[in-house]
Amino acid sequence: MNTLTARILAVLPQTQCTRCGYPDCAAYAQAVATGAAGINQCPPGGAQGVAWLASITGKPVQMLNPVHGVETARSVAFINENWCIGCTLCIDACPTDAIFGSNKVMHTVIEAYCTGCELCLPVCPVDCIALENVSAGATGWRAWSREQADLAQSRYEFSSYRRSQNKGWSTKRLEEKTDPTTAARRHPSLPGDAAMQQQKSAVIDAALARARVKRDATVSAASTQGAAPLPLP
Repeated sequence: MNTLTARILAVLPQTQCTRCGYPDCAAYAQAVATGAAGINQCPPGGAQGVAWLASITGKPVQMLNPVHGVETARSVAFINENWCIGCTLCIDACPTDAIFGSNKVMHTVIEAYCTGCELCLPVCPVDCIALENVSAGATGWRAWSREQADLAQSRYEFSSYRRSQNKGWSTKRLEEKTDPTTAARRHPSLPGDAAMQQQKSAVIDAALARARVKRDATVSAASTQGAAPLPLP
């Protein structure tokens, strides 16, 4: 990672929400550094985030692009445990491993680790997840600290590493099987490992795509921020 990309990444809120149009904050930072993305595509960073990016890149300050969302208060996800069926889809979708639980076991959100990214909402088949405002009227960086961003980044990096290791292990197991369909033939009611994973991934990808389309369709123009800018972290 070059110096400019690293400086840009350092002022992003690390929510990993993908609203900017990129898979994570690091990818967006790289895109901004190369000029492939605008400095006004991060709703969680809000107007203050745009100002910081303008200062780093030398570009003029712009209004937050409403195509990507609006600056809002910070929210945390909560799971209605009476409705949770333990499907684990929200666990797979969470970028910071903020959801605790396992298959067919009730899940719960660890509030300190939740970034309010909303990625768990569309994948829940029983709509048992809701968002709760935890910053009152504070929005953007006024609702999110540098310490929280650093924690979110470290958890995301560890989660990404863990998932890549798990994926590599699963691939190795599949390659070592002389006949991947043997288990499925022995247990007709259970799909094979590969088919199961593909189906699960397809469900998550489709749900996230629907959520992004819905979110983009309902976004209103961002309001002008009148508060004094915060200093660069």
